[in-house]
Amino acid sequence: MAEDCGIPGSLLKVERQTLYEVDGVPMMRRFFEYNEKIRNFEAKPDDVLVATYPKAGTTWMIEIVDCILSGGVTDKIRNQPSGTRAPFIELCKSSHSYPGVDILDATPSPRLVNTHLPVKLVPPSFWESNCRIIYVARNAKDVLVSYYFFHKLNLRMPETGSWEEFFESYLSGKVAWGSWFDHVTTWWDIRQRQQVLYIFYEDIVQDPQRVIERVSPFLGRTFGRTVIDEIMKHTAFSNMKDNPMTNFSNLPWFNLKVSPFMRKGKVGDWKNHFTVAQNERFEKEYQRRMAKTSLRFTDDL
Repeated sequence: MAEDCGIPGSLLKVERQTLYEVDGVPMMRRFFEYNEKIRNFEAKPDDVLVATYPKAGTTWMIEIVDCILSGGVTDKIRNQPSGTRAPFIELCKSSHSYPGVDILDATPSPRLVNTHLPVKLVPPSFWESNCRIIYVARNAKDVLVSYYFFHKLNLRMPETGSWEEFFESYLSGKVAWGSWFDHVTTWWDIRQRQQVLYIFYEDIVQDPQRVIERVSPFLGRTFGRTVIDEIMKHTAFSNMKDNPMTNFSNLPWFNLKVSPFMRKGKVGDWKNHFTVAQNERFEKEYQRRMAKTSLRFTDDL
C-alpha cells in the first residue's frame, strides 16, 4: 500500500513491497529482485564480493574493504556514496536508482560488489572466477532487532506488523532474503571450498584493528600502522553514522524520524527488546537449527 510518511518533498508517497519466492528464498517484488540478469552476471577474477545477511555490518565492511583496496582513505571514498562505490547486485531500477548489474557493467576493474544473496542464489560466475568473497555474520538476536527497525524506517520494505509479529516472521524465515539460520550456515559451510573469508560483526565491534589486519592480506594488501590507524578512524561506527557517504541519509524512501540507518552498532541490544518468553522461544529454535554446525556466535560483550 502507499504510505504517507509525513516528511516533505519526494518522500510523501512510497509503496511498501511484497515478497515472492525464488528457490524457496523470499525476495522483494519490485526493489530488490532476483532475475536472470543477476543469475547471468559475469563476475571477473579480480572482483571482490562483500556478502552479508541484512543488517549484519554490510556498510561497515564495504567501507573497510574499499579503504584497503584503495590503499587508504581516498578522496573518492570521502566524497562518493558507499552504494555507488560498491553496487548492490540485487538492486532494481527505480525512480531514484539504477540496476546494480548495470552499474557494475560500467565499473572498471577491480570491482567491489555488495549482496545479501544466500549461497544458492549467488551468480555462478563468482564461483567459476574464484573471486575473493568476504562474508560478515552477526548474531541472530541483534540482527532481528536491527532488521525490525530497518523495516520501520525503509518505506520500501514489506510491512513489519507488530514487534511480536515480526519476531515470528524472522524466526520462521519469512522475511526478505530468507532464513538467517540458512544464510549464515551455508556461507560457513562453503568457506573452505571457495575463497571466502568469514568475519564476525562482533569482532569488528570488539577489535577493528585485528579485522583490518585479517582482511588486508586476504585482499593482497599490507599496510603500516599509519594507514591502519587512518582506516580505523574513518570506519569507526560513530564517524560512519555521521558521514553522508555511509549513512544513506539522502535516500528519499528512508524515514529517519523513525530510526537512523546506522542505529547503535553495539552487541547485545537485543536485551532491550526481547521479553523473557521470547528469549526462551528463540533459544529453543536456535539450538534446534544450529545443532549440527560448528558455527558459534556471541550475543553479548
